[in-house]
Amino acid sequence: MLLKNANLTTMAGPGAYGLIEDGAIVMDGDRIVFAGPQADLPAEFAGLTAQDLGGRLVTPALIDCHTHIVAGGNRAREFEMRLEGASYEEIARAGGGIVSTVKATRAATEDELLADALPRVDALIAEGTGVIEVKSGYGLDRETELRMLRAARRIAAERPIRVKTTFLGAHAVPPEYTGRDDVYIDEVCIPALRAAHAEGLVDAVDGFCEGIAFQPDQIARVFDVAKELGLPVKLHAEQLSNLGGGKLAASYGALSADHIEYLDEDGVAVMAEAGTTAVILPGAFYNLRETQVPPIDALRKHGVPMALATDANPGSSPLTSLLLTMNMGCTLFWMTPEEALAGVTRNAARALGLGDCGTIEAGKRADLAIWNVEHPAELAYRIGFNPLHKRIFGGRT
Repeated sequence: MLLKNANLTTMAGPGAYGLIEDGAIVMDGDRIVFAGPQADLPAEFAGLTAQDLGGRLVTPALIDCHTHIVAGGNRAREFEMRLEGASYEEIARAGGGIVSTVKATRAATEDELLADALPRVDALIAEGTGVIEVKSGYGLDRETELRMLRAARRIAAERPIRVKTTFLGAHAVPPEYTGRDDVYIDEVCIPALRAAHAEGLVDAVDGFCEGIAFQPDQIARVFDVAKELGLPVKLHAEQLSNLGGGKLAASYGALSADHIEYLDEDGVAVMAEAGTTAVILPGAFYNLRETQVPPIDALRKHGVPMALATDANPGSSPLTSLLLTMNMGCTLFWMTPEEALAGVTRNAARALGLGDCGTIEAGKRADLAIWNVEHPAELAYRIGFNPLHKRIFGGRT
């Protein structure tokens, strides 16, 4: 397939956005074999029947590198209670918080979890997304954690999208293990991780390193098992306080450290040295009305790649729009539109350990988004508007 008369936002090469005006793309199967100026199109491709894109903008398909999109129930009533003045403790006593999501997820079948997730996946696909990451972490028992991961794997069979799964058994302590955090790690989390890996359900391992979740030494025990199993790690770090999660993640060569609002410059420097990507999650910041912003300037200074993701989850970030996420990254955190687009393409691929997508280059997957816009900054500029013309996934429209 030959696409011509397009403005290519390659997110690779020199210049802003890697922009190539009057460009062309040739796809063979699910791979790009040429991407460059139309004037440089090799003669061997000149005879192909072409699709004229009328000067539209083409970017890599978007990538959502941090979601909790498989989960039971919702927490709309909890959201309402917060706005009515209820405290976190009052909501928890009323059965809200993560406990309510754990209860709903445990009660759901695999088919029900999949059915609930698909409309959220569809919303992302409709905005040009080609890859999503899906975490477990709302089961907090062996059976439900595996059920969540099986449902996540099935998404790719139901929809034209790639899915990377992440085991997040170290997400919270379930009610039945209150006050016995270490016992939960030993009796539930690590055995569930081993079982999920044996079943081929895990692409990476995550944890929540925070005062309301797990301490660095507890996460380290989970990461030691991940390392033994040959699985890469990621970490929810420094969202509400600085426990040294960013440094812990970097010490394990983590793919990413996510949230990181309270990350200090020493932590940034260590992440830079380790090649760990910073995943910025403005949806949770916005929904929880946080005030501590991530250290964007320090990340720039030390050259840490910045990814952006929805953090789609029923509690803190019920967000399923990467376009809105880009806008939030710019308006809330002063990221540039180019940084925002890199955050949902090139750097999001890096945060998932994917080397075959996120840019438009020969040899990469033919996962593309074609937009009815004139300049890539428009993708982060508009609010509540979807300019997608069409999406190409694996070379197929």
